[in-house]
Amino acid sequence: MTLKGLFNVSTIALALSLAGCGGDINVTPTTIDNSTTTTTTTNTTDSSDEDTNLCASYESDGDTLQGTYDSTNEICTYDTSFASASNEILEDLTLSSDVVHYFKSSLIMGESCDTSQGCTIEEDGPTLTIEAGTTIVFDNSSSRVQINRGANIEAEGSYDSPITFTSANTIDALDSVGAGPSPQDWGGIMIDGFGITDQCTDAERAAGSCNAESEGAVTYYGGSDNTDDSGTLKFVKIHYAGGLPAGAETGNDLNSLSLFAVGSGTEIDYIDIYAGYDDGIELFGGAVNFKHVVVTDTQDDSIDIDAGWQGNAQYLFIKHGTVVNSSGETIAMGNGGFEADGEKGDTSAEAPASAPQIANVTVITTDDISVRDSDPSIGIKLDDSISATWYNTILQKEAATQTWCINYSSDAADNIVTNTTAIKTSYAACAQLAATGSETVTTDSGSVTIEGWFTEDGTSVVGNGSDTVLADNGFSTSSELSITPTDMTTIDADFFETTDFIGAVSPTDTTSDWYNWVSDAFANADDE
Repeated sequence: MTLKGLFNVSTIALALSLAGCGGDINVTPTTIDNSTTTTTTTNTTDSSDEDTNLCASYESDGDTLQGTYDSTNEICTYDTSFASASNEILEDLTLSSDVVHYFKSSLIMGESCDTSQGCTIEEDGPTLTIEAGTTIVFDNSSSRVQINRGANIEAEGSYDSPITFTSANTIDALDSVGAGPSPQDWGGIMIDGFGITDQCTDAERAAGSCNAESEGAVTYYGGSDNTDDSGTLKFVKIHYAGGLPAGAETGNDLNSLSLFAVGSGTEIDYIDIYAGYDDGIELFGGAVNFKHVVVTDTQDDSIDIDAGWQGNAQYLFIKHGTVVNSSGETIAMGNGGFEADGEKGDTSAEAPASAPQIANVTVITTDDISVRDSDPSIGIKLDDSISATWYNTILQKEAATQTWCINYSSDAADNIVTNTTAIKTSYAACAQLAATGSETVTTDSGSVTIEGWFTEDGTSVVGNGSDTVLADNGFSTSSELSITPTDMTTIDADFFETTDFIGAVSPTDTTSDWYNWVSDAFANADDE
């Protein structure tokens, strides 16, 4: 699609839209003289020549720091004196839905603390609260939202009033060049938790000195609490994110949503990730669960599992495709639907290899080579002793002249042969299932074909790329599929829901928030 897409709104339409979104604001509106440009202001209300400043504010060293308000375009601008990578916010902050919030640098909540250097983590740190319907924009690939250990984010929207994190170039008044947004326009969201990651040792966890360094931008994460609560992301859109920060080595990238040892107390639900530069969601250990996630047209992997993640996931819709970038080039998006890695550091009984349970998934791949790293569009990639199980899953690949559906490395081979990592009650509608020459997996434990592995449960089906597995709308499961799904409540009744279909979206659903959430994202990604 052309990337201006969904968020190319006029300043008039934007003002009208935002004016309709109310809600309480946890900041006291201040008034400033129209000629004032500094972000440090004093609360006053006694001048008839002054406009009410709707921008967020917080107290620091006795001063009130507040964004600069553009009342014409309903935009609040926050410069580096308000927030940046070197200017962490240590007080609670609320972003209201009354304006667009434009950050010229990173928004960092809480202190990034390596405890080996003598700092102490504030476990009851600051909270970033974002009201339903709020839009937050950035314009630099290094700029990110970073929730450090001890801090929290509470971003709960609704289907009708989602919270949107996106490129500043989706806003006409901020798009000075007029080329529209592209992947890598900003850095994405990073959340650091106290969960278990194999990048720390048992001894470090016992001593309270786990300080794993994050990818993309150096922060510190990890601990011994897989039930840790870092807040809520619900009905949240993350578009045009990810990037390679200035000075970083290639491969040390920011993802649209990075979850570093995030615990199961955190709620991740109804997420829409579009046109990201690197991975859609990358999980580094922890045990966070998530539901209702759509990842479309991200350059690298849609869901990247690593470092011993022990969570669950249900209702995931993934689609690879193409976008037109700001230079007018059509570029192929999508590497792995899943990159599933069991280990990143040293595993132990306390920090085992990644072993998530993942259900009700649809992955639509292409026959293209991703612009990200010239790798093929693949449904699932298995590596590093992964022990995951997929249930009620549909893989679709209509053509396969240079791609295939399932990839694996030698480090995952034994778990495939022993069915330690598995597929159950699923359907592979793939023009080619495995790479030529890699159809059979052989280890000291025995031998199995990828087709034999996929169908080992006795109910899964390997078809071909022309099979009808999706409805005419392109995203719901076809009513023709007759596979009886696994009742996921028998796996984990506290998290999973019982379904009567495989794939991400029921063939009989046309009205739910989930149906509409996927429908909107699918149309946005498919709008060539």
